[in-house]
Amino acid sequence: MQRRTFTALAAVALSGALPAAAQPAFPSKSITLVVPASPGGAIDLVARLIGQKMTEHWGQPVLVDNRAGATGIIGTDLVAKSPPDGHMLALVASSHAINPSMVKKLPFDTLKSFEPVALTHVVPLVLIVSPDLPVKTVKELIAYGKANPGKLSFASSGNGGAPHFSGELFKSLAGIEMTHIPYKGSTLAHPDLISGRTSLMFDTVAAANVQLRAGRLRALAVTTAKRSSVLPDVPTMQEAGVPGYETSTWGGLLAPAGTPKATVDKLNAEVDRILLLPDVRKTLQDNGIEPGSGSPQQFAAFIGTEMAKWAKVAKDAGIQPE
Repeated sequence: MQRRTFTALAAVALSGALPAAAQPAFPSKSITLVVPASPGGAIDLVARLIGQKMTEHWGQPVLVDNRAGATGIIGTDLVAKSPPDGHMLALVASSHAINPSMVKKLPFDTLKSFEPVALTHVVPLVLIVSPDLPVKTVKELIAYGKANPGKLSFASSGNGGAPHFSGELFKSLAGIEMTHIPYKGSTLAHPDLISGRTSLMFDTVAAANVQLRAGRLRALAVTTAKRSSVLPDVPTMQEAGVPGYETSTWGGLLAPAGTPKATVDKLNAEVDRILLLPDVRKTLQDNGIEPGSGSPQQFAAFIGTEMAKWAKVAKDAGIQPE
């Protein structure tokens, strides 16, 4: 009986050890990096930079797959339902944290369906105004808005994005009324802003900088806690007189829920390594993008904070999920 018991226990131990021993080291095949947006934006640029450096370092190809649609929901859902082995990832934008306030029924749980890997980057937004608007500072803009109720309008790159919600937050904190006018992309809004058909806009530094350098638009403030390296002379919103104002559009890497912690940690370490490379940092900053950093746990906490912030903005603005 003792021999039989020992043999059975040994077989169980061996059967448990074999899969672990046979488990190939990550990555064991090509990685697909889903970008839930069209090519050409910040998250697409970051994904291609990270993918190239991962390929060079790990020797496995990293394929960038653009799956645009529904403010990032389509591509992100693909990753949520993928095998949790680290070989299918999503590089989401800040709309990931805003969507729960805009969409009544998402096909995934924004927090529980994913393993946060790393905050890859932050893109400061800049408050830009029409040159026809008789204001040169944020305080003058607020005073103008209060003296001319209903006269101000703000453009955005579309409903539900960080530029839209940045305008709603400004309305709330400044105590002024503004009409939101969404466009299908920020550059499509620029002609109306330049001509004065709209009053102001929160746009990415990278997208707005061409018009700012040409003198066709005026920058009043950037939305992040620190000044932008691209616009060092432009104050932050808090420096300009709006306490508590801080927004950005950002990007971060997500894996499907259940991805092993060791895999998540290895991905996080690799992303952190890549974001410290001088050529990567220069490319990002030349495009108005600030490199990210931090642990998976810090990124998870950041997403939760962003969701709570934007939910309050949506509630204050009377925005109902559809």
